[in-house]
Amino acid sequence: MMTVAEAISGRQSIRAYLDRPVDRETIERIVRTAGRAPSGNNAQPWKLHVLQGAALERLTRDLTQRHASGDMGEREYNYYPVRWREPYLGRRRATGWGLYGLLGITRENKEGMARQHRQNFSFFGAPVGLIFTIDRDLEVGSWLDLGTFVQSVMIAARGEGLETCPQAAFCSYHQAIREHLGIPQDEIVATGMAMGYADPGALINTFRTDRIDLDDFVSWHEA
Repeated sequence: MMTVAEAISGRQSIRAYLDRPVDRETIERIVRTAGRAPSGNNAQPWKLHVLQGAALERLTRDLTQRHASGDMGEREYNYYPVRWREPYLGRRRATGWGLYGLLGITRENKEGMARQHRQNFSFFGAPVGLIFTIDRDLEVGSWLDLGTFVQSVMIAARGEGLETCPQAAFCSYHQAIREHLGIPQDEIVATGMAMGYADPGALINTFRTDRIDLDDFVSWHEA
């Protein structure tokens, strides 16, 4: 069994999965463990849709076809900054071009970039797709709580030998996702996530992002 530190520090966004199913009991253990995440006044504001089998195939087929046709969808909330600035812009570029560069996709190859981005909507071939939602009338604090739950799912999955990739890309097709999963309008489609067994031979799974030093984000107050 890996330690908590190993589960967190070894986590990475996996974008290629083995064609190996994940049984429902394993998913239930992961989600039950993640459900112990903290939340203000124990509100537990998160909601989760788990997709497998035919339901997963129907959704991914619809979304990939929409993207391929040029339908980019529309987000109902801003996940990213409206105006990027440093240092965030530099980190974004390093991640994007680092990933595309590993795959041999140049900046001029717009079709190649679009094709790679489209892989999001098939959950990168993972056997399990997760869609997280939250009630529309909840405030920022509940979104923080949702984040603790999302992170807990990723760490708990590693304890079961599984890997994940959190995917904000799904937010662009929130209306189509609502229709497939019966999500009411008073809930926001917050994010998605792929989950499954990582393909150890996939080049894309060798990509790791850097992390900034403690001095870049920690202030010590001791005197």
